[in-house]
Amino acid sequence: MINLIRRYVRWLHTQWPAGVVEKLPVINPDGSTNVPGVYIVGDLTGIPLLKFSSDTGAKAVRTILADEAFQRSRATKGVEARDSRTTDHADEAFEQARVDDQPDEILDLVIIGGGVSGMAAALEAKQANLRFEILEASEPFSTIVNFPRAKPIYTYPSDMVPTGQLQLTATVKESLLEELNAQTLGRGIRPRLARAERIVRSGNVLEVVLAGQERLKARRVIIAIGRSGNFRKLGVPGEDRDKVCNRLYDPKDYAGQHVLVVGGGDSALETAIATAQCGAIVTLSYRSKEFSRPKPENIEQLNRLIDDPMADVAVETPSSERVTTSCGGFMGEYRKPGRIRLMLGSQVKQIGQSDVTLVLSDGSEETIPNDAVFTMIGREAPLEFFRRSGIRIRGEMQTRQWLGFSLFMAFCVFLYNWKAGGSLTTLFKQRGWFPFNVPALLQELSDGLAARVADPSTLIGTLALNLGDPGFYYTFGYSLLTVIFGIARIRRRRTPYITAQTVTLIGIQVIPLFILPLIVLPYLGHNGFFDDGLGKRFADTFFPVTNGGHGREYWRAFGFVLAWPLFLWNVFTNQPMWGWLILSLVQTFVIIPLLIYFYGKGAYCGWICSCGALAETLGDTHRQKMPHGALWNRLNMVGQMTLAVAMVLLIARLVSWTCPDAAMGRSMNDFYTGLLGGWKAFGTQLNYKWIVDTYLAGVVGLGCYFWFSGRVWCRFACPLAALMHIYARWSRFRIIADKKKCISCNLCTAVCHQGIDIMNFANKGLPMEDPQCVRCSACVQTCPTGTLQFGQIRRRTGQVIAMDSLPASPVLMAEQGR
Repeated sequence: MINLIRRYVRWLHTQWPAGVVEKLPVINPDGSTNVPGVYIVGDLTGIPLLKFSSDTGAKAVRTILADEAFQRSRATKGVEARDSRTTDHADEAFEQARVDDQPDEILDLVIIGGGVSGMAAALEAKQANLRFEILEASEPFSTIVNFPRAKPIYTYPSDMVPTGQLQLTATVKESLLEELNAQTLGRGIRPRLARAERIVRSGNVLEVVLAGQERLKARRVIIAIGRSGNFRKLGVPGEDRDKVCNRLYDPKDYAGQHVLVVGGGDSALETAIATAQCGAIVTLSYRSKEFSRPKPENIEQLNRLIDDPMADVAVETPSSERVTTSCGGFMGEYRKPGRIRLMLGSQVKQIGQSDVTLVLSDGSEETIPNDAVFTMIGREAPLEFFRRSGIRIRGEMQTRQWLGFSLFMAFCVFLYNWKAGGSLTTLFKQRGWFPFNVPALLQELSDGLAARVADPSTLIGTLALNLGDPGFYYTFGYSLLTVIFGIARIRRRRTPYITAQTVTLIGIQVIPLFILPLIVLPYLGHNGFFDDGLGKRFADTFFPVTNGGHGREYWRAFGFVLAWPLFLWNVFTNQPMWGWLILSLVQTFVIIPLLIYFYGKGAYCGWICSCGALAETLGDTHRQKMPHGALWNRLNMVGQMTLAVAMVLLIARLVSWTCPDAAMGRSMNDFYTGLLGGWKAFGTQLNYKWIVDTYLAGVVGLGCYFWFSGRVWCRFACPLAALMHIYARWSRFRIIADKKKCISCNLCTAVCHQGIDIMNFANKGLPMEDPQCVRCSACVQTCPTGTLQFGQIRRRTGQVIAMDSLPASPVLMAEQGR
């Protein structure tokens, strides 16, 4: 049984890649951070493209120049700033101001990092006649310098012209460096060799603390240090060769090659495992005689692979962002067994053109053939620099954030207990508190209004009955939030796909899930529309008569949109309601499977469901907060548990209906009644209604919106989503990737609020088939190179048979002139 469960879990969820999202500083659209006056540009904004780096660097300076506070602070020193957009290039003779010239003055700007973004900012600062200093820890454009010889440069998007003076037209490493040096060093931009340790704010002045040097004081600071930090060096001859790298992007590029991996941490072991599984002949060199830093599971997998090159081993979730993808596991046809040789106690002596020389633990030397070297020996992580400077890191919560999360969760507990018939509902009703006192207050306003309020056949009379119900305010607020944030989403993400999807979600939430059940149907009922004839037969089938309220259970109309087992109250009734049973059966087992077969699970989750409506609108700007990784992938199975409980409830309900007078029927009825809503322990509701339908779907689902994304309920616990995950295993829907465009920036994975490792499919050119996808299009829209599109494939052959007609990628829209 355990093996069967493991196979099912792997088949449904854990066979898919589960890469984590690299932590980056929290950056606003204009490059500013939570530390006033500090801006971040370039690679750290999330897009590792040279043109975007240049663009962000120049734009940050222009943002600073437009800042009135910055202008005032300069004016107090008698310095006039010139607008960079009106200054011509005739000022080439202007020499960059240095700190040494005026040691007591405060600089206008310090730029940390001498790469493309930092140099673009420096050119803009120079053109604006700012007093600035640019700092570089190694050498200008060091990232490009370390590219392999004659490496083709991907200056995408091809039609993009970056803001500012630094332009990129060359397509090969060497010519690009010449072009960049001519535009920067050739114009007098001279970086100062220094390493910044942290930034300290002192009043209105920022101080940049340098290693072994005096502090620099500045009004503004731009950080352009890139994502990788400063890698440690081996300090051996040949280390500057093009074949030496400190990051692994695609291990199958090294199939059949002799690879040396240097290091003894997780990144080194994961690199060795991934490249060996893709067919490389790997030597792992580590200076110590035993491993002490890697995770035990990485050591175990390495040893298994050394003993058996065909062992079922995969790096499911690399510990280091330096290993951005893996080979093996779900990669099927990409698995090409290589081999690993472990050389503990060895050190690299020299790196040759086609070999490397190692010094062994006994002092002897050995030269081995070599095509590529990975130096995974550590680095000074830029995140530590940000933490020391007080800059917030994405995904890291401090005391303030945890306090806010706790308070909002407490509010959600209050909200759902108040609206769902809990103890707070009873208390408010007994005390005559809001909203139960609203109808009486309306009647006290005037005699004429009182008469209309008392008459439910009037529109205000129908509304008055609703205004005394907490659920009405909840649904109204839910719909209002969907409309407000939906409009904001359309304005923010200007693609036809987003517009159509958001308008559809708003329309379904407002009309069939609010106006119809809470206003239109009750109003028609109070005016006799359901008293006889076809109207009565329709109402008797779907809206049974009840005492109080509107006289019928019109709230059941939610079931026209919300299918079982998400909305289960039309199926779990005291006596069978055949209309709802048949409709629910058709919805859940016919309509939804057909939608999923052609368009994926997102056809319902992303375009119809009310949970998805709020997640895609109110939760749109928080989607990047969803946790990623193998552990969270396994937690997807919680939904299978809630689905199983819903199925048990259904079986118990059917048995109790079938033989109500038999002992079995009575036992099943007692069991069903307790499990659905009757069981309590220690004064706590321990049943499906409160644990799943109220607390998981409501309190946890809404409470996590601003800290862990709006799809926590949808991803982990929704029973309907869990059922649709099973359907999706036979779907033709895929996210199609153009491998040659993928730059492994990981933005697609970072913005996925279902936790899917989309990049791990894209950089291998594989159609994304993780059943979690809700077709939100965030990955397609965010991709800076237009790699991704929605489409359909033939499942047996993998052949693409159709692409979505609704454009969702701004890059592809621009390329096609839309």
